[in-house]
Amino acid sequence: MTATHAQPTPQSVPRRRAMFAVVLVVFLDLVGFGIVIPILPFYVRSFAVSDVYIGLLAASYSVMQFVFAPLLGRLSDSRGRRPVLVLSLLGSVVAWTVFGLAGALWVLFVARMLAGAMGGNIATAQAYVADITPPAERAAALGILGASFALGFIFGPAIGGVLASDAVVSAARDVLPGFVPATRFSLPSFAAAGMSVLAIVVALLFLPEPERRRSASERETLLGSFRTALADANLRGLVAAFFLVSLAFSGVQVAFIPWLADTFGYGEPEAALFLTYIGVLGVVVQGGLVGRVSRRIGDPRMAIVGATALTVALAVIPFAPTLGRVLPPVASLPPSAFALVLLLPLLSFGNGLLNAALGALVSTSASADRQGSAFGVTQGAGSLGRTVGPPAMAGLYAFAAHWTPFVVGGLLVVPVVAILVSRLR
Repeated sequence: MTATHAQPTPQSVPRRRAMFAVVLVVFLDLVGFGIVIPILPFYVRSFAVSDVYIGLLAASYSVMQFVFAPLLGRLSDSRGRRPVLVLSLLGSVVAWTVFGLAGALWVLFVARMLAGAMGGNIATAQAYVADITPPAERAAALGILGASFALGFIFGPAIGGVLASDAVVSAARDVLPGFVPATRFSLPSFAAAGMSVLAIVVALLFLPEPERRRSASERETLLGSFRTALADANLRGLVAAFFLVSLAFSGVQVAFIPWLADTFGYGEPEAALFLTYIGVLGVVVQGGLVGRVSRRIGDPRMAIVGATALTVALAVIPFAPTLGRVLPPVASLPPSAFALVLLLPLLSFGNGLLNAALGALVSTSASADRQGSAFGVTQGAGSLGRTVGPPAMAGLYAFAAHWTPFVVGGLLVVPVVAILVSRLR
């Protein structure tokens, strides 16, 4: 299916400088998000409540992102990309600061929800990239933006783990004034706020505002934005695709670390190494391969290739121990773990290609004055998937076989392949 909307042309801004600036802003923001990941479960447990609240805290972030991603995207259409990015980053500074100071569980939830609302700025960043990039180059540009996500998740958790260590907390207490709390929870949170401050500085100093047409979505409500997108034949399938992919992938993310522990007996250090490995693979795929594949076969076919690879990877990964029986041992890795190392690149390859291609298809399916709204709606659908996926997949893992979240995740991506194939007709 071919989009009939008029396509925007690159605006009169220095593209390389603008692209570098928006990628740096997103990278710093995602580093801040990643910093708090290692402390979240332990922070919740410090209030002596059930682990159920860990899942609820994660879901509260995604719910707010679901609500606010379309709102911020639409606001950026009418008021400008740069002001919305700066405003959302200011909100993140407040959110992470309050997060570090939380003396009660409800305060922790309020701070996390505010962070989720401000996390909807990813749609604005995607719309910014679409503004400054011609349609033929958007998949590659969005892939680079995706690589900044992966980099953020490589560096963020590592920084958070260091800041939460006893040695760093003890040293901070000797240096910081008495009115500044120095704990294994507050230091990572304050560092996340600091990353948002750095991102604001970069946005104010180096991020130019691209020219855009006046928004046709300026007066739409949240529900109106979704109704408009679902009524558009070009966007309807993409909204569903974002929801299904996020539902599948976020659920698997929840099950992956428990599966490592239960299958291989791995603890936090080994799990962190696998997560870092996945992050590095994501940088390679989204920063290097996406542009080449897009130029060679086009965005629609790249999306199909990515979705197919993701389907296979999700369905096969839990059976890595079976595959490992036919593989020889490598160094200190047992064959089953070596099989997992060989399968994870397929996961990163599929996810990286699919996400970049879906972003490019959203951009070329929306008119020039609705880029922010379109990205906001699709990111909102993704956030809804990330709200439903973790508790549902965790339930499957706990009460069914350990392989079920992965296989169900693969099955959820099959309709996405069908949606994407139908667009070629």
